[in-house]
Amino acid sequence: MPDTNVPASLSDTPLAGLSVADVSKPVTSSLSARLLILTVGFVMLAEVILFVPNLAYFRLNRLADKLATAHLIFTSLDVAAEKTGQIDPLLRDNLLSQGRILGMSVHRPGLPTRTFGPAIPATIPFVYDLRKSMFPDSIINAFKTMLRQDTYAVMAIGPSPANPSVLVEAVFDERLLRDEMWAYAQRILGISLFVSFVTAVLVYVSIQWLAVRPLRRLTASMTGFQNAPEDPRSIIRPSARKDEVGIAEQTLATMQQELRTALLQKERLAGVGTAVTKISHDLKNILATAMLESERLEALPDPEVRRLTAGMVRSVDRAVQLSASTLRFAKEGLPHVQKQRLQVAPLLADLTASIQPILKTSHIHIENETDAAFSGDIDLLHRTFENLLRNADEAGASKVELTAREDGGYQTIHVTDNGSGLAPKARDNLFVPFAGSTRVGGFGLGLPIARELMRAQGGDVTLLTTSPQGTCFVVRLPL
Repeated sequence: MPDTNVPASLSDTPLAGLSVADVSKPVTSSLSARLLILTVGFVMLAEVILFVPNLAYFRLNRLADKLATAHLIFTSLDVAAEKTGQIDPLLRDNLLSQGRILGMSVHRPGLPTRTFGPAIPATIPFVYDLRKSMFPDSIINAFKTMLRQDTYAVMAIGPSPANPSVLVEAVFDERLLRDEMWAYAQRILGISLFVSFVTAVLVYVSIQWLAVRPLRRLTASMTGFQNAPEDPRSIIRPSARKDEVGIAEQTLATMQQELRTALLQKERLAGVGTAVTKISHDLKNILATAMLESERLEALPDPEVRRLTAGMVRSVDRAVQLSASTLRFAKEGLPHVQKQRLQVAPLLADLTASIQPILKTSHIHIENETDAAFSGDIDLLHRTFENLLRNADEAGASKVELTAREDGGYQTIHVTDNGSGLAPKARDNLFVPFAGSTRVGGFGLGLPIARELMRAQGGDVTLLTTSPQGTCFVVRLPL
């Protein structure tokens, strides 16, 4: 059977023991515990992968040792025979016994073959020729040797390690080789378990110290901040680390500080908003009474009274509208989204048909460059476009173009008008409630509400361009 003669040596590296302390709260389901298990498994897998060829090399080395021992015995007997003229049978048997060889043959170039070994069995079931061996076969033969139980004598054939020109055939008891291979396997298993355990413990402690503890600290800080964001003690204090953990701590601290500031500001604004809502409600009732009285004055027959009363009626009417808008904005809350599959062309046609009658000066034109389908809430879209088109109409636009196209995975609809454009002050606070009115007498709620309605659907409303020649807004929804 073929085998490979690849001499190799296995060197065992001693490993010092490791004592681990202060590993608090070991949890089997934690990240570090899972990594501990995986490390043991991977190290054992690597040891198994290395063990298979090492076992084959160990067997080949033992076979080569048998050939070297047989050549040494032959050399000793040959030297002794030169002095006495014959081989001493007692010396031969002692040397063969000490070398644990049942018999051998030596083939020297130009000389007759010499054979020794009265204990050679009549039948040798397995012959291993190291000159013709292949490495895969040597692995298979190594496992066969370990698993066989009934084999007694085998023969190894190959050149002598001391003199490659000499061919040696050595017959020996394979049970001795099998016992050595099992002992070697047990040593490798013990070393593998020790290396796996030490490596896993080192990895466990390293991950626990470098990653798990900082992650627990980050988690505890986030949980504490979630429970009491107004408490400044819940903000994490970043460590001096410069790695990814240190960057995460710095980022979390900055985010917590900014979020705490925003929450405190929103809390103050919420209190102001509640007060404004109550004031607006009472003011609306007061203004309603003033409106009735103004209308009664306006109905008097005196032209001078009606002229003076007209301005007062308009002011009171605007105050009533402001109060109503403030109450509606405060009570409306987040929009309820009910998405459905929409086609661009029918949507634009429906928008034109429903909004065009309420516009005073603007005429809607449609330019559809795509027929893609997307998901959106038809009612929220109608409210969004109504706000945008009303703004264009109130800006004096005579023409508003709705242009649909696909852009980077989004369905976009450009709303372009030829109105007078936006003032710089309006541009700075365009989407801020009550601050970004685009017309005289406006309340500044249309665009903030439009953006809120689109963002609730996963889209957005943005200002693309504005100038004295017109303005273009982009409504965007994911395809």
